[in-house]
Amino acid sequence: MSVYRVLADLVLILHTAFIGFVLCGLIAVLIGMASRWEWTRNFWFRAAHLAAIGYVVAQALFGMVCPLTILENFLRSRAGQDPYGPAGFIQYWLHKLIFFDAEPWVFTMCYTGFGLLVAATWWFAPPRWPKRSGATKARRREERHEGIQSELIS
Repeated sequence: MSVYRVLADLVLILHTAFIGFVLCGLIAVLIGMASRWEWTRNFWFRAAHLAAIGYVVAQALFGMVCPLTILENFLRSRAGQDPYGPAGFIQYWLHKLIFFDAEPWVFTMCYTGFGLLVAATWWFAPPRWPKRSGATKARRREERHEGIQSELIS
């Protein structure tokens, strides 16, 4: 088995994981809203999720091809395979799962609608901002106090 084929399969797995994060992330947030799960309001999770779908929407609006698709096609070609053609088990089934035939505008509309739904969750279930530790608050208070003292002395 060619190293390029293995790399192409790894890129496909990464691509599928990214799609899973975007789809399952929204499902988790929606269920978390109803179930009052605190972890679904974690700022860093929500920011990463919004950035991921924002990137997909921007690609669709600007007519860009996903860099993971480009990389996988390149690796498959280097491995002597037809991109998205008959190949190994991983490629065949993961492609069946994530690729569909439709006009480009259909995907743009779906991605944009999905992105708007993700953005709406920031309104209806806003993420919790990271809390500063007590030590950080105390250090900032001391820095302000020292700054005031140095201004009074000079």
